[in-house]
Amino acid sequence: MISGKTVFPDIAPAVRRAKLALSAGRIRAVMDTDTFNEIDDQFAVSMAMLAPEKFDMRAITAAPFFNENSTGPADGMEKSYEEILRLLKLLHHSPENFAFRGSTGYLPDRDTPLDSPAARRIVELAHEADRDGETLWILSIGAITNVASALLLDPAIAAMTVVVWLGGHPVWWPHSREFNLRQDIPAAQVVLDCGVPLIRIPCMSVAELLLLGRDEIAARCVPTGPLGEFLAKRTIDALDTCRGYSRTIWDISTVAYFLVPEAFDAPVVPTPVLDDDGPLRKPSAARHECVEVRHICRDPVFDELFRRLSQAPRGRTARTSQTE
Repeated sequence: MISGKTVFPDIAPAVRRAKLALSAGRIRAVMDTDTFNEIDDQFAVSMAMLAPEKFDMRAITAAPFFNENSTGPADGMEKSYEEILRLLKLLHHSPENFAFRGSTGYLPDRDTPLDSPAARRIVELAHEADRDGETLWILSIGAITNVASALLLDPAIAAMTVVVWLGGHPVWWPHSREFNLRQDIPAAQVVLDCGVPLIRIPCMSVAELLLLGRDEIAARCVPTGPLGEFLAKRTIDALDTCRGYSRTIWDISTVAYFLVPEAFDAPVVPTPVLDDDGPLRKPSAARHECVEVRHICRDPVFDELFRRLSQAPRGRTARTSQTE
């Protein structure tokens, strides 16, 4: 497969299907997250870190973002990195050789990677997994810049990894104005076109179903301890800002896909195509395949989330704040 001028490994359809199949055992993983962009990434990071029997988590990498919570993608990445550190503190996990800063911008085109500690670490972890006869699963819950950069820096890792990405809308949706996708269209094109085994979770009408309301936050999140209190405060503050009752916790879908697979309807389909200026579109039947989630049953996902949060460390660490 090729993306622009970069040549990627040609993965046989049967091999891709085998890689996309869910493993019953523990998987080696890295999470790439724009953690301070909203409040859902924090839940996803926590949920994955609290499932060590499923995720052999090797790194968490900070993705760039630009919205009202940052002054630009570089600032968004740095704030995400700082939020990762706050979460790891609450989880009693050292950030040393585990949390990595990512790109300070977006790809200028689909052939030019942006070097960063995050992209380099993804490449290293992919080769480590391959040498051990394993696959590196990359859970991406932001702009997919770091992942695309890693693939462009070393195209061989496309055959050593599986990408699980919350990005874009269903192909029948009339536009592609979804935050994770639209921030870095060249990066999304790289991941969609290069042939890396991909599990895609669309947002509208799919991950959108993962709504969390004020009553459930009070009843099920706050009582789980310091981490739950932190997540609850982040969520309530966001709800107060928008004067809302509920919030979609989009990003936990990428973690719950492994922990409660029975809650997901996820067929194998041809990978959608993303043009430079248009929505995702349905490809020809000959295009390489991906897994695309079509529906999520909401309640089992949140049951699992709160069960995991109840297992978080109870001992209090030093007080965390939004700016420290």
